[in-house]
Order: sequence, then C-alpha cells, then structure tokens
Amino acid sequence: MKNRIVFWGKNENSEKLLLALELLAEEGKVNVISFPEALVSEEFNQTLTKDWRDGKTVDFPEGFTSTLVELTVTGSILPAGITAEKMDLVTRAQAEWNFSILSSRLFRSYQSELNEFKDKVERALNFDKNMWDELKSFWDRVQEQARDKSLFREHSEHLRQETNELFGKLKDLRGKLDEEFDRTSKTLYEDIVAKLGDIENKVREGIRLQPLFDELKDIQKKIREVKLNRDHRNKIWDKLDATFKVLKEKRFGPETADDNNPLVRIQKRYEGLMAAIDKMESSVGRDIEELNFQNGKVNTSFGQLEAQIRQAKVAMIEERVRSKKEKLTEMYATKTELDRKMEQLQEKEKRKADEMLKEDAKKAAQEKIANEIAAANAAREKVKGEKESLFDAATSILGDSITDMVDTVKAVAEVVEDRIEDKIDEIKEIWKDKKEEESAKEEETDKKEDEEKKD
Repeated sequence: MKNRIVFWGKNENSEKLLLALELLAEEGKVNVISFPEALVSEEFNQTLTKDWRDGKTVDFPEGFTSTLVELTVTGSILPAGITAEKMDLVTRAQAEWNFSILSSRLFRSYQSELNEFKDKVERALNFDKNMWDELKSFWDRVQEQARDKSLFREHSEHLRQETNELFGKLKDLRGKLDEEFDRTSKTLYEDIVAKLGDIENKVREGIRLQPLFDELKDIQKKIREVKLNRDHRNKIWDKLDATFKVLKEKRFGPETADDNNPLVRIQKRYEGLMAAIDKMESSVGRDIEELNFQNGKVNTSFGQLEAQIRQAKVAMIEERVRSKKEKLTEMYATKTELDRKMEQLQEKEKRKADEMLKEDAKKAAQEKIANEIAAANAAREKVKGEKESLFDAATSILGDSITDMVDTVKAVAEVVEDRIEDKIDEIKEIWKDKKEEESAKEEETDKKEDEEKKD
C-alpha cells in the first residue's frame, strides 16, 4: 500500500491538471498537490509517477498549488471542484488510507499498552501469574488482529518481538519460582508415596481393610488439594490406582480388582463429562458477562476507533458464545446417551448380582445337603462300630462255647468243600473221555471221505 498516488484530473473550469496525493498518516489528512497541464513536461510526469510516488524527493516547478483535505470514510479527498479521470483510483486509495490510519492508531494503542507491561515487568521481583495471563491475553488480541490483517506485517512483527522479550523475562522469574515449587512438590510426593507404601504393607499383613480404604480416600482428597508438578501428580495417581487395586483384590478377589469394566468406564467418562460441562457453562457465563460489558462500552466509547474496536470485540465474543453453546448442546446429548447406557449396564449388573445371589443360595443348599449326608454316614459308621463292639463283648462273655461252635462249623465246611472238589474232578474226567471219543469219530469220518475221493 503506497502513501502517494499520481493521476490526471480537471478543475471546475474543466482545465486539465496533474494531481499528486500524499497521505499524512499522523495528521489524518491528505495533501493534494495540483499542477496545471502547462507546467507538466513529459520528463516531470515520468519523474513524479515513478520517483516521487516511490517516496523519493522531487523538486516541483513553480506554479503548483497544495491543499490539505481531512481524510474521512465518506467525504471526498479531493478539493471542491476538482475531479479525477479515474475516480476508482481515488476511492480505492481513500479506503486503503482510512484503513491504514485506523491500523496505525491500533498499533500505537497496542504499543502504549505494551509499554505499560514493560514497566510492570521491570519492577517485578517475583513471578506473577496474573501478569503472565494479562500479557498472554494481550498477545492473543494482537495475534487475532494480525490474522484478520487489521495490523500491518511490520507492526505485528514489532509487537511480537517486544512481547517475546517480556515473556522471556517473566519465564526467568518463573524459573526461580518453579525450582522452589519442584522442591516442595518432591517433598509432598515422597510423603504421599511413603503413606501408600505403608498401606500396601498393611494389606499384605492382613489388617482390617475398611480403615485402609478410608485412609486411601483421605489421601485421594489431599492429592486434589496440594500443589504438585505434573510429573509428581501423574506418578502419585498411578500409585494410588495401584494401591486401590491391591485393596480391592484383597477384599473382593482378583476378578473385581480391575476397574476396566463397561460400567466403571462409563461412570468415569460421565464424571469427566459433567466436569467439562461445568467448565463450559462457567466459560459461557463469563463470556456473556464480557459481552454485556462490551455492549455497554460501545455507546460510551471515546472516538470512532475505540467504538469500532468495541464492536469488533462484541462480534468476536458473540461468535465465541455461539460456538461454546453448540459444544454444550453436543455435551448434553452425550450426557443423555451416557445416562441411557449407565441405566442399561446398572440393570445388567443388578441381574448379574441377583444371579450370583441365587447361585450362592444354591451352593449353600448343596453344601447343607452334603453336610447332612456326611453326618448320616458318620452316624451309620458309629452304629456299625457299636454293633461290632457288642459282638466282641458277647464273644468275650461266652468264651469257649462260642469258640467250639465256630470250630465245628469250620470243620463241617471243610468236609463239604472236599466232597465238592472230588465231584468236580469226577465231572472233569467224564468230560475229557467224551471229548476224546468225539475226536476219534471225526478222524475216522475224514479218512473214509479221503478214500472215496481216491476211488
């Protein structure tokens, strides 16, 4: 964008003029220099069109006139009675120069704000989070204007370099604070890890588990409240989860130690979603407050530039609120879906619990029956033992009489057994003779058949 343009025009008497316009940005005015056609040689026309328009100094011939015209959005930048042969060149320059002046004013406004930050940072002895956030917010606004091309590249680059220098100084201050913070965080980390290790040892020793659960919950609450660096906090959460797992495994068994079941996962997701919804609603609330504030300021702005900037901020915040409300709508839809899934899984868990109760009742009944059977067997064994004891007692009382009787029975049994064995031997001999007779007959028959075949 050039601050000088050259073109042909006419005055109120239709006399041809060579017009040279120069933007005086600091004053917000345009210097209109006119040369009657009689003063303009071909050489001077070329010099003015090339050298002067590119910013070089050129000697003007005597007889030119110079007029300062206020630069406005709607009014003409040409003096009264003067027209241009190509008005589109003039209107385009007027629009660009208006933008240039507004952009330069915006740059000076940002530069003034940045100078205030410089003073604050130079006086700061310790890192101030609020100062960091303010500077970050300032740079976000500058970046937004740069992306929208509301600032010239050289202006935004200048602001970037100076802002980076301030961020560097604040980082140096924060580095010292971080060292102290890391030392404190390490002490807290080691203390909490030691407590978690002590709880795991107590679990292995078989100490009552409910107090250990309560102690773990207290530690969990403390972790949320104390200030730890990211590395220590992540490690502690991992250690805490592992300790909870050990406790649950000890209390409920290995199959329930792992929380990676569908219901637990959805519940955790639901908790995270509700936290995100709370944050988003709070953010929308803050944006609406800021929007109301900016709307109130638009009507009380000092000057057109501030009003324009306020209006731009209002549009920006309105868009941000719209986008966040869309995300909230999506979040609520997700919440409804998770509510439905959790209800289904809870019903499934309830059915599973009922089935487990039935199974436990069934096992208890089977165990009761088994115990009753074992008791009955034990009773029978006891009765049998008592009978044998009675028999032994009777034998002892009757003495030799029963012994003689038993000997007699045994002797008779032996005689009967001998006779049975003799009879069996006799039957075996008869069977043997019969088999030999049958075998002799078969041999004789075979012999006759062979002789017949020979004949």
